[in-house]
Amino acid sequence: MATYDYDMVVIGSGPGGQRAATQAAKLGKKVALAEYKACVGGVCINLGTIPSKTLREAALHLSGYRERNIYGASYTVKERITMSDLLHRCDHVVRAEIDVIQHQLKRNGIEVIPARAAFVDPHTIRMKSAEGQGSRNVTADKIVIASGTVTARDSHIAFDGQRIFTSDDILSLNELPKTLAVVGAGVIGIEYATIFAILGVRVTVIDKRPQLLSFVDQEIVDSLVYQMRQNRATLRLGEDVAAIEPFTENGQPRVRVILKSQKHIVADKALYSIGRVGATGWLDLDAAGVKADDRGRIKVDAHYRTTAENVYAVGDVIEFPSLASTSMEQGRIAACHAFAKAAKSCPEFFPYGIYAVPEISTVGKNEEELTVAGVPYEVGKARYKEISRGMILGDSSGLLKLLFHRETRKLLGVAIIGEGASELIHIGQAVLAFGGSIDYFIDTVFNYPTLAECYKTAAFDGINRLG
Repeated sequence: MATYDYDMVVIGSGPGGQRAATQAAKLGKKVALAEYKACVGGVCINLGTIPSKTLREAALHLSGYRERNIYGASYTVKERITMSDLLHRCDHVVRAEIDVIQHQLKRNGIEVIPARAAFVDPHTIRMKSAEGQGSRNVTADKIVIASGTVTARDSHIAFDGQRIFTSDDILSLNELPKTLAVVGAGVIGIEYATIFAILGVRVTVIDKRPQLLSFVDQEIVDSLVYQMRQNRATLRLGEDVAAIEPFTENGQPRVRVILKSQKHIVADKALYSIGRVGATGWLDLDAAGVKADDRGRIKVDAHYRTTAENVYAVGDVIEFPSLASTSMEQGRIAACHAFAKAAKSCPEFFPYGIYAVPEISTVGKNEEELTVAGVPYEVGKARYKEISRGMILGDSSGLLKLLFHRETRKLLGVAIIGEGASELIHIGQAVLAFGGSIDYFIDTVFNYPTLAECYKTAAFDGINRLG
């Protein structure tokens, strides 16, 4: 048998890489993790998931948005909110998260190598020092690529990180704009558009697709659109962008977004959010026999193995759903498969969380999918305004929706929009996982007053629809 320096080398320290490395270490394997950035955690901790969700919480608190249904539309905790106010909370949370990850890696005996990794062959990786102190080769029996993604950029656009910027630049913004154009209405674009909107920024969202978030239940999306418009956001859907130009007006730097329909949208700043591409350009994938598409995304099988037998890929670099939670599970499954350890997962019941304002979360099937599949289903709904906890929280627009089979009453899907949606979804996820029926919610007693009562109310509503 060949002798290698490590049983496994993981490239990238984001959620998928962390979990793959930790799982392999817990199986008694010698593991190294390569990370070329100054801090572990990848985009998730340093630029993406954690900062954006912390920014959201800071915006909700300082703007007083959650309390406006009770105290009035003019209510605010801080009159003039600055980027410094928002980033103060982000800095604290990011530092704490990095410390937790470093401690976890150290506790599990995982060697962290500060280097940019590239393949020499399927079992050999060249580690180029992040500090410019040369390079060395290391060998490994198994390799996991968890290099993540970078923001897609158009070479014809003059990005400066302030006036025209991407989601990776938000933590470096000097000031809040009065007006903002968001180009791209994917998950990231919608999250930031709604965050800025509740801060009083006049937001215009532009996307060439005719509808938002096509993988989400359409009724939930309709509710999101309504609430975005209530916060004075403008949606320009079905519109292609021809150009984005910086210019100066009355001595003030501004941005002009020119649409192919000849509309012009003028704003203080523009967020360019048309997606992300796999961070694989420097990995020399061909040397390992690993294939990637034109957006740098790596193709994998059901066990997250690439076209090279000993090389796996997990996380955002393998495309949808590109969530931290799913990336972690992918890392665990990949490490278990690599070392022939049995592991079970239920990807059909992975929950999706969209941290817009309001929050959205779904699990299982939606109405559109069930209709296409010809499944006889019924719907049960509960609105937060019907639930005491919803009124206490001041969320009168929240909605929980249950989909279940008309004949067997088996639960098929759950969709929620409103406060705490990403937490509340896990009750439905558990029932889906054990194949439960809508009757479970009828027979279960929930704490009072809680948002969890929505499940019982929605279940009664659904059963009543059956006649």
